[in-house]
Amino acid sequence: MTENLNMQPVLDYLRENQPRFVNELCDYVRFPSVSAQSNHRPDLEACANWVVQNCQRIGLDAQLCATEGNPIVLAKTPRHGVNAAKRPHFVIYGHYDVQPPEPFELWKSPPFEPRIEGRSLFARGACDNKGQNLAHLKAIEAYLKTNTELPCDITFVIEGEEEVGSKSLATFLRARRDELICDAIVISDTGMPTPKHPAFTYALRGIAAFEVIIHGPSRDLHSGIFGGTLDNPAMVLCQMIGQLRDKKGRVAIPGFYDDVEPLSSFERKEFKRLPFKESDYRKFLGVPKLFGEKGYTAIEQRSARPTLEINGITGGYQGEGSKTIVPAWARVKITTRLVPNQNPAKIINLVRKHLKKICPPTVRMEIQSGHGAEPYLVSPTGPQAQAARRSLKAAFGYEPVVMREGGSIPIVNDFKKILGVDSLMLGLALPDDNAHSPNEKFSLDCFEKGQLMSAHLWQELSKL
Repeated sequence: MTENLNMQPVLDYLRENQPRFVNELCDYVRFPSVSAQSNHRPDLEACANWVVQNCQRIGLDAQLCATEGNPIVLAKTPRHGVNAAKRPHFVIYGHYDVQPPEPFELWKSPPFEPRIEGRSLFARGACDNKGQNLAHLKAIEAYLKTNTELPCDITFVIEGEEEVGSKSLATFLRARRDELICDAIVISDTGMPTPKHPAFTYALRGIAAFEVIIHGPSRDLHSGIFGGTLDNPAMVLCQMIGQLRDKKGRVAIPGFYDDVEPLSSFERKEFKRLPFKESDYRKFLGVPKLFGEKGYTAIEQRSARPTLEINGITGGYQGEGSKTIVPAWARVKITTRLVPNQNPAKIINLVRKHLKKICPPTVRMEIQSGHGAEPYLVSPTGPQAQAARRSLKAAFGYEPVVMREGGSIPIVNDFKKILGVDSLMLGLALPDDNAHSPNEKFSLDCFEKGQLMSAHLWQELSKL
């Protein structure tokens, strides 16, 4: 990309202020803003206030918006009067809440006392998501502090409940819809394979969760006295769930694949560009051999194909030693990961119908539906995607890859449904950053280059 000359003050500002930006990131991660634990509610509020104050120092119009849960930070670049309606408008999403740090004993340093080792900053929330959203804030600061004109309006929405399901976000988006109408959402909360492979994530898998409970006798029974005259709920459950996958790794539920679109030749070609060795992956997982749906690579299996997984199974006696019983019940927790065009409600209905068909009359089955989220897909070759990829290349110096993520981010569908726009996912995290795990870290090189990416992004998107 040809460098826009009026951006030079922005780029110089970013380079000159890196030490201060790193110090601010250290201040940011010191807040133990754990949304899953109620005793950290004061820490969440303090962290949100810190974000507001940081935004105000930058020159943004920032406010703390109360919700039924944790507050949301809303911050806007200065608007330009009568011409504001004609300018492009983009929303940057991030979150200041973090995962619980436990188990503490596995951390090499306290999780909320930032430690810099080489070019990595270790702390809970460093990459997920404080470092990533702060990179965008610093890019906007560079524009405002150098009086370099932004070619668009920017609004930050930084919430405090992402790690517990973003319970308040949809209500907030509906209430503020008029001021949040925009051309696209920008999210840096995903990852890239390596710094030499910056990534544009264009698809996420959805999810449908449910539990199956098999009820047998009214109580646990003596297996010697009663065994052989009644069906064993644990045995029935194992036999049933054993029928849900075939030997080729495909989900054996009629209709499960009906809405799945085949991968395009472009997508399969792009997947091959990703740095990936199955032997290294197998060793990383600690398994003797990989297993997945026949006809697809491991990358495709884990990101672009639907799955059905047992998350937990229990029933009968679980204590030390033996207890000779026929258990009264057995249960299994299952999740399905879904790909674009699959609908969670439809999949649950197909599962329910199939399980009823294979459940024997000797037991009673109960199915409890859990949480669900739709898959997400944005064109990896559309104009906005190409603009985002040009920005990544300008910052990192390498041709970006396009990739699918195997996980689910429900909020992107809220943005699509409520605001009617796509989300551009430009992650800055590396595979070994340990998000959600002990010793979470963030590459300071990715932090710096993320700021450059953001600075270029607004120029590129505003040209469209």
